[in-house]
Amino acid sequence: MSPDLRVRGTDPATGEPVDLAVSGGRIVDGAAAGAVTVTGFVLPGFVDAHCHVGYSPTGPATIAEAEQQALTNLQAGALALRDCGSPVDTGELVDRDDLPVLIRAGRHVAFVKRYIRDLGVDLDDPDDLPAEVARQVAYGSGQWVKIVGDWIDRGAGDLAPLWPEDKLAEAVALAHAAGCRVTTHVFGEDALPGLLAAGVDCIEHGTGLTDETIATAAAQGTHLVPTLINIENFPAFAEQATRFPAYARHMRELYARNHETVRAAVDAGIAVHAGTDAGGFIEHGRIADEVIAMGRLLGMRRALAAAAHEARQWMRVPGTEVGAPADLVVFADDPVADPSVLQRPAVIIRAGRVVRGTVGAAARSHRLH
Repeated sequence: MSPDLRVRGTDPATGEPVDLAVSGGRIVDGAAAGAVTVTGFVLPGFVDAHCHVGYSPTGPATIAEAEQQALTNLQAGALALRDCGSPVDTGELVDRDDLPVLIRAGRHVAFVKRYIRDLGVDLDDPDDLPAEVARQVAYGSGQWVKIVGDWIDRGAGDLAPLWPEDKLAEAVALAHAAGCRVTTHVFGEDALPGLLAAGVDCIEHGTGLTDETIATAAAQGTHLVPTLINIENFPAFAEQATRFPAYARHMRELYARNHETVRAAVDAGIAVHAGTDAGGFIEHGRIADEVIAMGRLLGMRRALAAAAHEARQWMRVPGTEVGAPADLVVFADDPVADPSVLQRPAVIIRAGRVVRGTVGAAARSHRLH
């Protein structure tokens, strides 16, 4: 049985004091007598808002490999994961206190030969999009579904939208009617107007956002997960695309202006969150790298809030309110002063159980407010 805990210190995202009591795996009102004290810089567990549990650089993973991927994220401090499309059924990893909270988006919905092989469901007819979205809503957690918005069109030699706008609108409306939100993979510019007109709730990557689509997304309350550490692969993607010079040039241009694009999105009021895109080119367990990259663009306090407090609220995952599962990450030193601290969580608590570190010893004491 996990000991009763008192977690005290400072929230590095807000600078405010923290004093939380944990008993029976949950945050409670008032510490029990004899509770073990943990001190440090305290955050609710990070959310990796874009990863792929069940996918690996070699293709679909086994369920045992998927479980290990989830554990790797847990040990890095990502205590909630939006599995943003997986080729395997990870349903048995849901609702396990020894793993991160897992929110499944089912499989990517794509068009034949217009996405990564074996990762999504490849439709032969774009008219089938609404029906397939309905299937994925039922198959996943019922909270999110993932539509591939653009990919290289080999005939055109560049990025291009996958779907007719009327079918996109029908599919998104169907998901919304079922109480499910829609996110979309999109690199380039051309697919974004149709996706936003359809009412998608989140844009993944978003490197092709323009002043016009930023304004639309901000007005509609669309969120952005920029996957900064994966966008670093764009020059390599371009280098490999020797048969498609227009695509290669486009990917380099998107990469070159990406930081400016993200800053413009934030300045316009678009909410951004940390997502690693782990599972393919990115290893699992790199949430710290993504938050650090966001901190360079937004400031570290803003990045920490976006990856923890705000992401939990957005994902409808409890935070640090009384009654919530005690999912906390404690750092010995202030990650605002030294972002590399994020690579070294001192104590990680999942559902009240210490899964990394030693309570009372690993988190160094500091002056409490």
